[in-house]
Amino acid sequence: MMKKTWFRLTSNVRWLHSSSKSERIVTIVNEHPYPRQSLLPTLRREIRKTEISTSLVEEVLGGFFGTHGNGLKAYEFFRYCLDHGDVYVPTSDAVEKTLHILSRMRYFDKAWELMDRIRRTHPSCLTLKSMSIVLSRIAKFRSYEETLEAFERMRRDVFTGKTFTTDEFNVLLRAFCTQRQMKEAKSVMSKMHSRFPPNAKTMNILLSGFKESGDIAAVELFHHEMVRRGFKPNVVTYHVRIDAYCKRHRFGSALRLAEEMESSGFPPSLQTITTLIHGAGLVRNAAKARELFDEIEARSLVADTKAYNALMSSLIRSRDVRSAAELMDQMEERNIQPDNMTYHVMFLGIMRSPDGGIDGVTELYEKMVGKSFVPKTRTAVMLMKFFCESDRVETGLDLWNYMMDRGHCVHIHALDLLVTGLCARGRVAESFACSKQALERGRLVSDRTFETLQRVLEADKLEEMAASMKKLKAVLPPSLVSLRL
Repeated sequence: MMKKTWFRLTSNVRWLHSSSKSERIVTIVNEHPYPRQSLLPTLRREIRKTEISTSLVEEVLGGFFGTHGNGLKAYEFFRYCLDHGDVYVPTSDAVEKTLHILSRMRYFDKAWELMDRIRRTHPSCLTLKSMSIVLSRIAKFRSYEETLEAFERMRRDVFTGKTFTTDEFNVLLRAFCTQRQMKEAKSVMSKMHSRFPPNAKTMNILLSGFKESGDIAAVELFHHEMVRRGFKPNVVTYHVRIDAYCKRHRFGSALRLAEEMESSGFPPSLQTITTLIHGAGLVRNAAKARELFDEIEARSLVADTKAYNALMSSLIRSRDVRSAAELMDQMEERNIQPDNMTYHVMFLGIMRSPDGGIDGVTELYEKMVGKSFVPKTRTAVMLMKFFCESDRVETGLDLWNYMMDRGHCVHIHALDLLVTGLCARGRVAESFACSKQALERGRLVSDRTFETLQRVLEADKLEEMAASMKKLKAVLPPSLVSLRL
């Protein structure tokens, strides 16, 4: 009897990845045992001066960002390129990517160092986005006072010669709102509104902050305050409120607000309709979700990946996994590329389906690998957990090797699961090899993994691992070392 398949078959041959120059550099640098060895000789050997270009640098930095490798390696690469100023001129995109990589790993000293250098050599590359990237991470990982000091330091020492206006203040305000720190956002608004008169964007940022905090009453109270102060609702205002109602499962209110939006002269955008589709899914109204999806074409709009994901999620919430799989096939027919959310939603749906299970997940996993798609952290950890708990540790190891071969460093939780699964089956050498790979990519192993390996590793291997961890701790920010699980 032929095995039932969830997806239309395209090929049963695993796609062979042909690395570009940028991908090869990302993999080589990520695999380099920095900081135990200097990275500079490798960069000189792999990247000739004449090869340094805007496109290469941006592609490599994009690769570093996507692979979640050691941020210091990315910084060393970018510094190497900056040192060849006679052939390379940085772009704001390259600076922003590097700042994002550094601040994400809490290398704030290095981020300030980079901004100071760019200020002196290429000040036009420092943008509001650069400011937003750093401030949002400082707001997330540091205190309210430190975030305000960082804002003033940027005004005083980084964006020199520039008068800060409401545009810069909005960046600071957004940093708190995106972290759902509404107490701090209201405080900074009270403290600084006389220096930076709020505009419509300021008010929408605050409204969005209340929405993200999940307080629908606060959203409506603040909306009324906006109107009372003379600010007229715009497309963004309506969309934020519609999204807030959808997320609180008040789908009827969201639909009425969408009607009010259109009667006020603001036809719903693709983003708004996508939000409503998602809202229909949250209340398990798959029929309405499908109706809204069909409305996209009726309004002469074109459904994108996010719209398909919203409908797919709605179908899965209604336990119609088969229709969701057919929708994913339709995306392929229409040349609409699936993203991580597409795969995550489908994996989750199949895992929970009585007709899916390990065979369905494995089928989709092979399809994903066949397309050379690399899952993001949340999906990779979910897959590793599912494979290991389903007694498919071999497939979990295949996932680990696949991501490593593509230059990615799998999250520490995925390593915990894999090491536990391998050691339980006596595969100690492979457990050690995976842990060593993580350390070489600049990731500390967790207490859980180290304690598991302590019980099974030979003394010399354990000492080698402890020495690598000690050297890595010396260069990681203290805040990251203290978070070792």
